[in-house]
Amino acid sequence: MKINIRITTGAKKEMQGENLTIWSFFFLEGFSRYPKLEIVLFAFSLVMYLITLLGNSTLILVTVLESRLQTPMYLFLGNLSFMDICYTSASIPTLLVNLLSSQKTIVFSGCAVQMYLSLAMGSTECVLLAVMAYDRYVAICNSLRYPIIMNRQVCVQMAAVSWVTGCLTALLETTCALQIPLCGNLIDHFTCEILAVLKLACAHSLLMDVIMLVVSVLLLPIPMLLICISYVFILSTILRISSAEGRNKAFSTCGAHLTVVILYYGAALSMYLKPSSSSSQEVDKIISLLYGVLTPMLNPIIYSLRNKEVKDAMKKLLYRTHENL
Repeated sequence: MKINIRITTGAKKEMQGENLTIWSFFFLEGFSRYPKLEIVLFAFSLVMYLITLLGNSTLILVTVLESRLQTPMYLFLGNLSFMDICYTSASIPTLLVNLLSSQKTIVFSGCAVQMYLSLAMGSTECVLLAVMAYDRYVAICNSLRYPIIMNRQVCVQMAAVSWVTGCLTALLETTCALQIPLCGNLIDHFTCEILAVLKLACAHSLLMDVIMLVVSVLLLPIPMLLICISYVFILSTILRISSAEGRNKAFSTCGAHLTVVILYYGAALSMYLKPSSSSSQEVDKIISLLYGVLTPMLNPIIYSLRNKEVKDAMKKLLYRTHENL
């Protein structure tokens, strides 16, 4: 069978009798159908991005400088904040440029890097949230042995497993996606989101579908099930605590984590584990924007506002900075 595909670069490669296009760049349609909305979206995205950078950077700084926060929970929280910075920085700057530009393009290499970083950070966060749930389970349900079970070496290893799992699954998905011949270079999205790119495929790929399904199940329902099981045990233990102050402290730290889990997994499940025909591409873009901008921005706010230790550490840091000035 001979496949003839439109070429944008003027270059064509002959591969076993097939004429395949080598796309040197892609068009990101984004929200170009709504030009009046683009300025509003630019302002919204810019403000959210700056708050994300400020909030997560501050949280990392506080957990590093404050000796009282040198605990497993804050080690994982620092990793979460760093992931959120990387995740938003992979896509939001491109979105901001394209919202103000008439030619909304991205080169092939930039698209590949953007796709990989988004998948890697998102996948890593799925595993890390499950690790954080286990940390809270041990801290509340097995508090006497907590320092032994969750020693620093174990915590570093668990964080490393989260990163390795996320980066390797993202590498697998990105590599396979970029090898599929594409019959166009107009991506109906504001970023090189893998599902939007795969809609340009010239032919259906069963292998890609299987990889996407397996990775999505491994990184979404399974970690979420583990989180739910952890919180069943956590809740039953909290309700048996006689001290009202102890119950409130446990609810505060667990409530912050559970809020982040619901926000993150709710958006991720709606994106990756739904029938392709269940919603329009415009709805997917809105969900993706909230998933990619709003959740990373809310994470440090949720943890700082609901956590007395973090608030005290931030006050101390601000006081030191004011004294030095």
